[in-house]
Amino acid sequence: MGSRIIQLQSLERLLNIMDELREKCPWDRKQTFETLRHLTIEETYELGDAILENNLDEIKKELGDLLLHIFFYSKIGSEKKSFDIADVANQIADKLIRRHPHIYGETNVEDADQVVKNWEDIKLKEGKKSVLEGVPNSLPALVKAYRIQEKVSGVGFDWDKKEAVLEKVKEEFDELRTEIDAGDSKKMEAELGDVIFSLVNYARFLKVNPENALERTNKKFIRRFKYIEDKALKSQRKVTELSNEEMEILWEEAKKTK
Repeated sequence: MGSRIIQLQSLERLLNIMDELREKCPWDRKQTFETLRHLTIEETYELGDAILENNLDEIKKELGDLLLHIFFYSKIGSEKKSFDIADVANQIADKLIRRHPHIYGETNVEDADQVVKNWEDIKLKEGKKSVLEGVPNSLPALVKAYRIQEKVSGVGFDWDKKEAVLEKVKEEFDELRTEIDAGDSKKMEAELGDVIFSLVNYARFLKVNPENALERTNKKFIRRFKYIEDKALKSQRKVTELSNEEMEILWEEAKKTK
């Protein structure tokens, strides 16, 4: 109980600070939903980086930044007499209760997959016309593909076995090769999109998040390429002055050390 009191006091402290900043700070006073939007997106990506790096101190810091944004938006909402932080908290609390009838009602579920299917049924009963309405248009394409596939899977539109999904990947890749041979750039783009979409689907069946997997590979590549750049610098050369053979040797070294 004591820790809960401390938690509530810390939230009240942040609320009071937000009130003071909005009243007294020139920068904070001029912010709007629109001016904060890109900053919120940036903070979300920084949190994502911290999670992938498993840096708990950074996760805590970035969560604080996001919490500030939630309080900031709520403060602006209260000034517009539209909503405040209590409305925000109560809205999500009500939704959690409504979408967890297996906890707060009499519905029985067997596993997490059944929970997801129930969620999609509840959303449709709440008035959503499509299970895909919950997928934001502005999501990055890779994340969007994954969420689309999760959503339709939740209502039973899915493959039975991962082996069939892998066969679909191979089929799409063969179609891409056909268009490459034909030299039609528009059809190549379309088929490459199908290949990527099917790979995302296969990743889902492997229970691997493709966005996380790709970002880890990005980070790995960056570390290894920087190794090459550092080695070139130590030999008083630019990376552009290295031969392909030298780069390949250094790349293999980087793979052993990074």
